[in-house]
Amino acid sequence: MALAADAHRLPPTGWLRFFPAVDALRRYSFIDARADFVAGLTVATVAVPQAMAYAMAAGVEPVYGLFSAIVVTAVGAIFDSSSQLINGPTNATSIAVLSATAAVAPDEKLAAVLLLGAMIGAVQLAITLLRLGDLTRYVSHSVVVGFTAGAGTLLVLDQLKNLLGQKAIGSADDYFLLRVYHSLTEGGAVHGPTLAIGLTSVTLALALRWVKDRMRWPLFPDLLLVVVVMAAATAWLGLDQAGVKVVGAIPAALPHFVTPKGTIAEMQALAPSAFAIALLGLLEALAMAKGIAAKTGQRLDLNQQCLSEGIANFTGSFFQAIPGSGSLTRSAINQQAGARTQWSGVWSAAAVTLIMLLFAPYARFIPRSALAGLLMVAAFRMVDWATIRTSIRATRFDAIIIGATAFAAVFVTVEFCILIGVVLSFMLAVPRAGRMLLSEFVVSSEGQVHERLGDDQPEPELLIFGLEGEMFFGAGPALESHLDTMEDRLLPSTRVLILRVKRARNPDAVGAALLDEFVRRVHKRGVHVLLCGVRDDLFAVFDATGLVTLLHPDHVFREQPVRKTSTALAVAHARELLAAG
Repeated sequence: MALAADAHRLPPTGWLRFFPAVDALRRYSFIDARADFVAGLTVATVAVPQAMAYAMAAGVEPVYGLFSAIVVTAVGAIFDSSSQLINGPTNATSIAVLSATAAVAPDEKLAAVLLLGAMIGAVQLAITLLRLGDLTRYVSHSVVVGFTAGAGTLLVLDQLKNLLGQKAIGSADDYFLLRVYHSLTEGGAVHGPTLAIGLTSVTLALALRWVKDRMRWPLFPDLLLVVVVMAAATAWLGLDQAGVKVVGAIPAALPHFVTPKGTIAEMQALAPSAFAIALLGLLEALAMAKGIAAKTGQRLDLNQQCLSEGIANFTGSFFQAIPGSGSLTRSAINQQAGARTQWSGVWSAAAVTLIMLLFAPYARFIPRSALAGLLMVAAFRMVDWATIRTSIRATRFDAIIIGATAFAAVFVTVEFCILIGVVLSFMLAVPRAGRMLLSEFVVSSEGQVHERLGDDQPEPELLIFGLEGEMFFGAGPALESHLDTMEDRLLPSTRVLILRVKRARNPDAVGAALLDEFVRRVHKRGVHVLLCGVRDDLFAVFDATGLVTLLHPDHVFREQPVRKTSTALAVAHARELLAAG
């Protein structure tokens, strides 16, 4: 995996940045192709039963989930910024789709789902065009850590019934933990052969991974081998006849082009859900992509990732595919199976297609408990335990984000847990972005300007201050407080106040207005105000708002790319003003 991270660490440039999978071909080797092929096959063995189940969770026939595992997965892979993320139907999006189309008649359900998918893709493409995906950089990595921990726990709880051979009790819109409880208590007795298959799969997966790591065989298909062995054992021993639940018959059909249709009224009714599911899908995919990137060292283009989600869902709606997102389980398996580039997703889609067309009679013997065991192993491995310990020790806020996000994932919903993490991140980021520092400077006996220390005495006639930080509306209270502090420091003998703004950034109308009011108050006290270190972007805002005229152009000193700085020029001019009386 280290080789994969090093080979594909940097994002593509030029027109290829819109087609990361195509860019990967420039340095694609036979080893990469073999690794992607093995990973894609491994993912496909999980994608088939998951896609069928998620389609039923969305309220449509299983075949439309398989179409999503082909179209959405392949299209998403071509445009993915993440090398290992697998797109396709997911549990969270499927349940959200079911809720959004709950009032639709059964014979119109598929049409509504396809229309909803097109609208979800359109919203995600709009977010991409507006470059709002970059806002996710303000979401703390602790959200990703908490999300993966909570979602991993969620995955284990969800797979318990399959591991134990019990029947799922409850509908998709029931509270998750309540469904788990009823399934475990009312889903029937534990089925011995099913549990044996599941535990054997877990043991074999752990043993083969140990061999793979010990022998340093990065391309050894350990997970795929577990699936093949368990399916062969089930077919040979006739365990499916003994009550072991298997994947079952897979329909041999391929997606075909169908235009989503709907009236304006139907689109208006689905619009709020489309927007909510679009955001959920992006947050789910970006959280998973960030989690994988944290392990592989890959640099992500978040806006490109949003583009891939939008194109995949929009295209999928024209091929009878249910909406999807970045898959938590399949992405984790893909990365752990040794995938090196986005082409593993294309191979996965191709493998799903072949399974549907050619290997349905054999794939039907894959035991659900074997897949449940592999998913549990993947869930444990996807949790970054070292990062959890470090983050909890780092700050109390990091610990709160991880705890709240993980708790909400298990006890509320996945989409709510991500929103909680985002809100908490903004609660941390906004105050920091709005933080502004005030420093005081003095002129030494040698004429050098330096920051005032404890025993330095400023000149009563000349005060020098510096502002550092964001000068936008979010910093308004801090800026206003610092301006009041400077005004309080004025003495009856003060004639000139120099304000150094070289470290001030991003002024807006609020920051300029506060500074304007301050200058007017100080002028009324007979004190000259000089601005120094004024960069071009600052000068443009100050000039447009009339602040330069208020101060007088001679009192505004632009940043100087020379040894004699604007601060030195301002001090020299202050001396002239003081000498003039």
